[in-house]
Amino acid sequence: MALRPLHDRVLVKRLEEGESVVGGIIIPDSAKEKPQQGEVVAAGNGKLLESGQRVELDVKAGDRILFGKYSGAEVKIDGVEYLILREDEILAVIG
Repeated sequence: MALRPLHDRVLVKRLEEGESVVGGIIIPDSAKEKPQQGEVVAAGNGKLLESGQRVELDVKAGDRILFGKYSGAEVKIDGVEYLILREDEILAVIG
């Protein structure tokens, strides 16, 4: 499925972290925190200013990013979970 976010939004797939073991106890999936790293799958065309000028995004498909714990909106497409974020919710690009 071809999906393109609008304006200054990006479509992100969370990067799964390894199994968490604390003191020999395996933490169940329901108690684990969701990862705050992801890979940009698709990006919008950029933010449209009041002047009509479009400002391109700093991120592009394939970039690894860090985002806030409660950022974005979760969506499920073809059985895969994604996150749609505004560019200003992205904290950093992992280089």
